[in-house]
Amino acid sequence: MSETPDKSGRAYFLLLSLGALGIVYGDIGTSPLYAMRETFEAHGGMEVATENILGVLSLIFWSLLIVISIKYLAFVMRADNRGEGGILALTALIVPRKERGLRRSRWVLIVIGLFGTALLYGDGMITPAISVLSAVEGLEVATPALEPYIIPVAIVILLGLFLIQRHGTGTVGKVFGPVMILWFSTLAILGLVHIVQQPGVFAALNPVHGVLFFTNNGFQAFLALGSVFLVVTGSEALYADMGHFGKRPIQFTWYALVFPALVLNYFGQGALLIGNPEAIENPFYLLAPGWGRWPLLVLATAATIIASQALISGAFSLTMQAVQLGYLPRTRILHTSAHEAGQVYIPAINWALMVSTIGLVVGFRSSSGLAAAYGIAVATTMVITTLLFFVVTRERWDWKLVVAAGVSAAFLVVDLAYFGANLFKIPDGGWFPIVVGLAIFTLMTTWKRGRELLAARLRRGELSLERFIASLEKNPPPRVPGTAVYMFPEPGNTPPPLLANFRFNEVLHETVVVLSIRTEDVPRVPTARRSTVWELGSGFYQVVLHYGFMEEPDVPKDLTNIVHHGFGIDLADTIFVLGRETVLATDRPGMAIWREKLFAAMARNATPASTFFKLPTQRSLEIGVQVEI
Repeated sequence: MSETPDKSGRAYFLLLSLGALGIVYGDIGTSPLYAMRETFEAHGGMEVATENILGVLSLIFWSLLIVISIKYLAFVMRADNRGEGGILALTALIVPRKERGLRRSRWVLIVIGLFGTALLYGDGMITPAISVLSAVEGLEVATPALEPYIIPVAIVILLGLFLIQRHGTGTVGKVFGPVMILWFSTLAILGLVHIVQQPGVFAALNPVHGVLFFTNNGFQAFLALGSVFLVVTGSEALYADMGHFGKRPIQFTWYALVFPALVLNYFGQGALLIGNPEAIENPFYLLAPGWGRWPLLVLATAATIIASQALISGAFSLTMQAVQLGYLPRTRILHTSAHEAGQVYIPAINWALMVSTIGLVVGFRSSSGLAAAYGIAVATTMVITTLLFFVVTRERWDWKLVVAAGVSAAFLVVDLAYFGANLFKIPDGGWFPIVVGLAIFTLMTTWKRGRELLAARLRRGELSLERFIASLEKNPPPRVPGTAVYMFPEPGNTPPPLLANFRFNEVLHETVVVLSIRTEDVPRVPTARRSTVWELGSGFYQVVLHYGFMEEPDVPKDLTNIVHHGFGIDLADTIFVLGRETVLATDRPGMAIWREKLFAAMARNATPASTFFKLPTQRSLEIGVQVEI
C-alpha cells in the first residue's frame, strides 16, 4: 500500500513544481514558436527594422512582467477560494450561493463571471490546435517537401494527446515536467547564442522603446499589440490550474526557469532579426543551426503537446466547478489522484475538445490562420478577472477604495489595450471563440434558470415533513424492516417520491432518511463538517451532506460514516429512492420556449443521479414524475 506523501516536505514541493511546469506553463512556454512572427506579419505586415524589433521586444518583456509576474502571480492568485483558482471559483468567492434576494449588482457579477468562464472553453479548443500546428510547421522549414504532411501529422498528435488524458494531470505532469525543463533550457540557450552576437538587444528592457514603437507606427502598432498578446495567453489557464498544484509551486517555477528562459528566447529572436530580417519567415526555428532543426522540431512538438494540457486540465477544473455550483448538468467526473483533490478527468469534455480541436486544424490549416482567431476570448476573460478582483479587494480584503481602484485600474489599462487590439481579429476568425463562448454561456444560464423553475414547480405541492409525520401518528401505517433513503434538495419538505410511494403502497420502512445535498461556496468541506443530522421522530431523520464545489459526492460512504446517537446505516439493508423528473416545455411564464426545450434535452442527457452520487445500482429506485415548466 502506498504511503501518503509528506506535503510539507521539500521533495513533495519539488514534485509538485515539476508537475506544474509540465501542465501550467505549456501554453505560455510555446508562444515563442509564433508570437514574434505574427507580430510582424499580421494585418499586412510591418517593417522588420531595428527600432521596431526593439519596440516589440520591449512590449513582450513588460507584458510578461506586468501580466504574469505582477497581476496573476503577485495579486490575482492571492484571490483563491481555499486553494482553488479560476474565474468561476472567483465568482463563487464574491457571490455566496446561500445569499438570498441578491441585489441587481450581484446578478450582474454572476453573469459576467459565467460569461468569462464560457469564453475560456473557446480558447481551450484553439490552444491545442495552434500549438501543435506551429510546431509541426517546422517540417516545412527543415524539409519543404514535407509540407503536405503537416495537417495529417498534427491530427495524429492531437488524437494521441486526448487519448492519454484519462491517466490524469498528475501522471501526465510527471512525464511532461522533465520534457519542459529541457524545453525551457533549450529556449534559453538558443536565445543566448544570438544575444551574444547582438548584445545591444537588451536596450529593449527600457520601456521607452515600447513607447517609440507606437509613435513610429501609429495604428499599425496598435494592431500588432493583438499579436504581442499571444505571449501571455496562458495566464487564465495558469490561474484555473492553481488547484491542481498549489500557488507556491507555480510561482517558483515561473521565477526560477520559465520567465528567464522566455525573455532570453524572445530577445534571441530579436537579435537574429536585427542581423537577418529575412528570418521573420520563422524566427524560432531559424535560431537553431541547420543540424539542430530536426531535434528542435521533435522537442517543440513534445512541448506543444504539453502546451495543450494547460487549457485541457483547466477546462476539466472549470467544468467540475460549474457542475457542483449548478451551472451545468451532472456529468461523469473521475478523480485521478488520491492526494490532490483538484486533479480530475471528465470524458465528455475531453472528447468534445478533441473533435473541436481537430476541426479547427482542418478548417484553418495553419498556425497563422489560427493566430487570427486566438486571443479575443482570453483578453475578454482577463478584463472580467480584473473587475472581479476589484470586488474581492474591497469586500474580502477590506482594501481602501483608493488602493483597490488604483491597483485594478492599472491592470485594467493593460487588459483593455489588449482587448481593443484583439477586437480587430473578429472578422479573421476571432468570431469562433466568441460563438463558442456564447453557446456555452447559453447552456449554463439555461440550466441554472431551468433548475430554479423546476424547483419552484415541485414546491407548489410541497408538504412539510413535520406535518407529514404528524399525520402518520394519527393513523400509523405498516412498517417494513430496513432503511429507505429519499433524496430531495429541500430540507424540511417531504420528497414527492416519498409521498408517491406511500400513496400507492401504504407502507413505510422502519427508518426513513430524507437526504439533501448541499454544495458550499468553498472547494472542499472538512470531513468533520460533512453531515448534519436531525432526528424527527417516528423513525424519520433529516440528513444534509455538505460538499465543496471541487468535491465529488460519495453518498453511501458518507452516510455510513455518520456518527449520531440512534442513527446508523447498513447498506445491505438500505434502499435509495430518487425522483426522476421528465421536463415538459410549455408556454407558461419562465423561459422562452426554445430555452425550455433546450433545458429538457439537457436534463434527459444528464448523468443519472444514482451514478453521480455513487449509489449502489441494485439498491436504487427511481420514481418518475412529469413536470411542466
